[in-house]
Amino acid sequence: MRSYRGRMVYLDADGAETGREFFSVSVAPDGARLLRAQCEMDERQLLRDVFLEVRKDWTPVEAFVRLTIAGRRRGSAWYRFAGHRVECVSDTLDHGQSTQHVTTTEPIQAFGTHSLHNDAWTVGRLRAWQGPVEALPLVTFTTSATPDGSTGPALIAYQAGDSIISDHGEHTLDTPLGPMVTRHIRISVPGVDDFEVWAAGEDCVPVRLSSDGLAQSYALVQLEGDWR
Repeated sequence: MRSYRGRMVYLDADGAETGREFFSVSVAPDGARLLRAQCEMDERQLLRDVFLEVRKDWTPVEAFVRLTIAGRRRGSAWYRFAGHRVECVSDTLDHGQSTQHVTTTEPIQAFGTHSLHNDAWTVGRLRAWQGPVEALPLVTFTTSATPDGSTGPALIAYQAGDSIISDHGEHTLDTPLGPMVTRHIRISVPGVDDFEVWAAGEDCVPVRLSSDGLAQSYALVQLEGDWR
């Protein structure tokens, strides 16, 4: 099994650092991936811990998300995915303890944890997609419908058409780590956010992202290990 780790910084419109994401990824010989991310937003005093396992085809297997705001635990949730079914066991300040079981008409394609690295994995799914880019099934479920993921964590369903993707091809970006060849996509979630993603390599490492809803950009500043 190989692994890599790194750090991204959150930047406001003036280029000041307002947060960061520390991530590590383990890649199994069969292509399955395990993401661990710690997301910090300074102004919101938000801390999100994320665990996400996906298969070789980037479909979700299991996830765990814990949310802390202003030093106070807001809640946590565990998720398990199997084909058309998802189970969520959560414990939050807003809703207490609950268990949900949902069955979908189509296989569950993706899960949004509000981790930047998780967002970049959309590029991996796009590369394997055989149909028109605008027909790519995007996030089936997410932890929160807010741009900063500051609610829940819960099990929020998205329907077909709630998210729209466009592919802008390959671009070489100058980064603190040197030039990096990336794939650029734009994802629009009407009423929630429009954001852009530049991801590198077969691992779809996030190199740069931007969010219209949060008026922020995100940049990779540290990367080490066996990434490809």
